[in-house]
Amino acid sequence: MGTLPPEFDAELAEQPAGPARAERRFAGDAKYRTRRRVLKGVLWVLLAAFSALFLYPFVWLVSASLKPRGEVFDNRLIPNTILPGNYAEVWNQLPLFSWIFNSLVIALLAAAFVAVSSSLVAFGFAYFRFPGRGLLFGLVLATMMLPGAVTMVPQYLIWKNLGLLGTSLPLFAANLFGSAFYIFLQRQFFLGLPKELFEAARLDGASYFGLFRRIALPLSIPSFVIIFLFEFQASWNNLQGALIYLNAGSVEGFTVPLGISYAMTTFSPTNGGHGDYQYVMVASVIVTIPMLILFAFGQRYFIEGVATQARKG
Repeated sequence: MGTLPPEFDAELAEQPAGPARAERRFAGDAKYRTRRRVLKGVLWVLLAAFSALFLYPFVWLVSASLKPRGEVFDNRLIPNTILPGNYAEVWNQLPLFSWIFNSLVIALLAAAFVAVSSSLVAFGFAYFRFPGRGLLFGLVLATMMLPGAVTMVPQYLIWKNLGLLGTSLPLFAANLFGSAFYIFLQRQFFLGLPKELFEAARLDGASYFGLFRRIALPLSIPSFVIIFLFEFQASWNNLQGALIYLNAGSVEGFTVPLGISYAMTTFSPTNGGHGDYQYVMVASVIVTIPMLILFAFGQRYFIEGVATQARKG
């Protein structure tokens, strides 16, 4: 028998024991189970509908990448003519390998730098007690209120005076100083760690950096992976930074977003191109795959980190 609603149990308890009561309980239990199945079915239908809605752009992109030039924008999910050779020809049309390699190196360095530096700062705010700690942490969080457009020009002038324009260094070097949002996220995780672990380690002679490296960091792997994934995605999709610092360089030095933007302009008929946008679609599909793989492998840590933060809240 399933679990009946409380109001049904109360009503059933008022009836005398006997066959009628047992029959009514069986009928009520069957009705309740049927209602639950219907509600569950409706929920699955809604989930499937929303999943299809979110998957539609990617399915359209894959479909467009398999079409010939004149059918790219016909909005058919099943192409009339399927050309899998587009995936082989795109490497001859565009320096896609160089773009992927550049983006991969920049994204890995940016994500690693910001994850480590933010964790170090967050550990300092979570573990150490010093005058003005709250005020200093408030100033760090206040930097999140500044729009990116406000700091864009000063940052550009700094890199220009350093003579690093046209290089990829400005796209990841600033991450050595951490990020306010990631510092806040990691600090909240560190505050939930048992203080007895750090006290015992200090009694055993561990240094402050040893506390971070041997205790805090291994226990904060879920939040560390979340920071790494977020920053990797942000760097991988960073078109604005590449436009500012790499646009004057060679085409082979472009990142993926800047390269695809360049391909859209190159293939445009208004710029003398032939409208070969199918290669742009192919490139877009290919460069999406690394992010899908990364999030598939990091999903367990992502869910674990979110669940841990929710339990603390």
